[in-house]
Amino acid sequence: MAQQDAQNGVSENATAAVSVLAVKPQLLVEAPKANDAVSFYKAAFGAEEVARALNPKRKADHELPLILYAELKLAGSIIIVADLVDDSASPVKAGGNGVVLCLETEDVQGAVAKAVSAGAVVEDEVAEGEGACCGGRVGKVKDPYGFVWLFCSPGKKSVDVEA
Repeated sequence: MAQQDAQNGVSENATAAVSVLAVKPQLLVEAPKANDAVSFYKAAFGAEEVARALNPKRKADHELPLILYAELKLAGSIIIVADLVDDSASPVKAGGNGVVLCLETEDVQGAVAKAVSAGAVVEDEVAEGEGACCGGRVGKVKDPYGFVWLFCSPGKKSVDVEA
């Protein structure tokens, strides 16, 4: 068990308290329809767009750049809408369900370790997540039920909202 824990990145302090600052559900929409989805959520539910980041790697491939994330405020909560790209690391392409839950925390590594100690599996190594759900460091795990969870440190927000 200790060897398996070490492979999954679990440390001795994996059960230490990790403070979650916010939960941000992420809706992955078939590309390039995230912009349309954002417009729909604004019109249908009164959502307010508070931040947006475009995928810089895709600008040349599409007439409209893909949305890396659009952060919407809806009824006092934040949801994130993003274009689903043809990427094998995508939760949907990897057998997920199109919903990613993003937990904002100051201790990304600790949150990943705690999730792994409870039975989650590490999907990617903790790295700087330029444009990720929160914009800072990001770690990714899949829970035993197939849901993908991102742990993101608070980062610099992009506020160049166009649509």
